[in-house]
Amino acid sequence: MEAAMEFDEATLRGQADVWKYMFSFVDSMALKCAVELRIPDIIHSRGHALTLSEIASSFDSSSPGPDITCLSRIMRLLVRRKIFTAHYDGEDSDETLYGLTPSSRWLLRDSELTLVPMLLLETDATLMAPWHCFSQCVKQGGSCAFEKAHDRIIWQLCSENPEFNRLFNDGMACTAIITMKAILSGYKGGFDDTATLVDVGGGTGSAVAEIVKAYPSVKGINFDLPHVVATAPMYHGVSHVGGDMFDEGSIPNTDAIFMKWIMHDWSDNDCVKILKNCWKAIPERTGKVIIADIVLEPNGAGMFDDTGLVFDLLMIAHTLGGKERTESEWKKILEHAGFPRYKIIKIPSLLSIIEAYPV
Repeated sequence: MEAAMEFDEATLRGQADVWKYMFSFVDSMALKCAVELRIPDIIHSRGHALTLSEIASSFDSSSPGPDITCLSRIMRLLVRRKIFTAHYDGEDSDETLYGLTPSSRWLLRDSELTLVPMLLLETDATLMAPWHCFSQCVKQGGSCAFEKAHDRIIWQLCSENPEFNRLFNDGMACTAIITMKAILSGYKGGFDDTATLVDVGGGTGSAVAEIVKAYPSVKGINFDLPHVVATAPMYHGVSHVGGDMFDEGSIPNTDAIFMKWIMHDWSDNDCVKILKNCWKAIPERTGKVIIADIVLEPNGAGMFDDTGLVFDLLMIAHTLGGKERTESEWKKILEHAGFPRYKIIKIPSLLSIIEAYPV
């Protein structure tokens, strides 16, 4: 009889890791379920931990009857993932009470700082489909995974599908609020010496409006494609200018340029084109470009370093040529565009600030 195969600890750990990564999508789907059921909001609205029956009693009344057993199994995983707490109230009941954690507080829909719209966007079936096309991207190249999955790029789908466009815009808006809070708190004094600031790719202008609010002496210019700024609301101290950042001379002359989460959407060659146009729009000796973007630390142990690598694959999924970059990769495109000096400033965020100088 053949002897039983024995596994050493490292081999078993390898097997366990493969099982873990094979089913990592379950974490995303359990999280999406909790958000769709508004479980964080229900607990928060009561002001204290709740039993499963108390949580279920607050679900949409159109439900024929919640499955408490199913709910308990989903919550058990989310407790293990530290999305919720669980403890017994032994005095009055043997039922488990579920409470919020620092993680679940980012899942409150009505909070100013919420990741709910981004979670619902990234777990939507439309954005999940491109992940199945990665092997095609490796073997074939030529287009992004999104285009392989949907026969169009993401911006085309946004223009064709109002519901997806709303989902996309809501996701971008919630991350913009969080990012601007981090920039204004972590990049203290960064706009003190700036009289005029152009936000290149600024969308409808909310980011530059927040900067002007914090720095009233700054004249803000929101620069984006004409059809984008055409629907932009009015903000005190901010003017809107339509144009294309790839067109030479299109970016307005200014003391400094701000770009938040713009460069990672584009290839190295495209980034060099954008930066060269920025170079022409600022004073040679006193101007600067302020880039808020990810600086990858592939072997880093920082709080957001792992997420940075995930975002790099997100660029394969959703953009044509976009990528997250290490410091050496940033240095290369900056130098090619005429920015020989730069400084990286850490802020309490997934992003960092990169100040680039033309001399």
